[in-house]
Amino acid sequence: MRCFSAVSAVIVSSLLTVSASADVAQGVELLNAGDVSGAATEFAAAYEAGDGEGAFYLGRLFELGLGTEQDEMRAANLYSAAAEGGSAKAQVRLGLMYHEGRILLRDYVEGTRLLCAAADAGDADGQLNCGLAYRAGRGVAPDDVRALSYWQQAADQGNILAMNVLGQTALNSGNIEQAAVHLKQSADLGNAGGMYEYAKLLMIGAESDPVTAYSYANLAVVRGLADAGVLRDEIEAQLTAEQVVAGQELARTWTEERILEENAAGGN
Repeated sequence: MRCFSAVSAVIVSSLLTVSASADVAQGVELLNAGDVSGAATEFAAAYEAGDGEGAFYLGRLFELGLGTEQDEMRAANLYSAAAEGGSAKAQVRLGLMYHEGRILLRDYVEGTRLLCAAADAGDADGQLNCGLAYRAGRGVAPDDVRALSYWQQAADQGNILAMNVLGQTALNSGNIEQAAVHLKQSADLGNAGGMYEYAKLLMIGAESDPVTAYSYANLAVVRGLADAGVLRDEIEAQLTAEQVVAGQELARTWTEERILEENAAGGN
């Protein structure tokens, strides 16, 4: 691991009051509830107790400027400490910083090493980004087989971006059937990009389904994807009045089913 200037306990304690009952999970819970100060206290105490995840979450607060002035270099220092403590999340964030080359000197070899270490530890974001590094040959020799393997591992964990990458990769190779599997999976998880790409896919080939394509484009629009509005209107112009109604009903049913699922999950 490349070393940065040490993050001293003096710096941390000057910003936060540390409690004796630190717990990262409690800190995340407090953060989700909007209590940034309370969350920071828990993260700082966890870090001082040797928990790498505490350093990672403290780093996120500094990187985003939550509850303190934004300080991306201090965040990088904390990510370094967290990565050395075994935090896969920190390895991913630090690896991406190396790839970006804005806060830290660009270093593809070190960045990819960190990303793939997180990937091999089972982190889905690490698997996505390690796969991207292998595809582009950044810090490693290009290897499409390894890239696909990492993306599939990430998709199997529910990583939507990995599903979209797999879908686009299959589409680029001419495997329409496989592309449809991945993009539909992303679309049905509510991802606007997946919905848009799946809608486009449904408009091509001998077995095109413009009504379903219209419904997914319609759904993508309300999720903020402007390009989907153009596609939706183009498809609508090709449909009969009855088909338009059917497509809108599909979109409404999809939405209602997801609301029911979310409500049921929230009640558990």
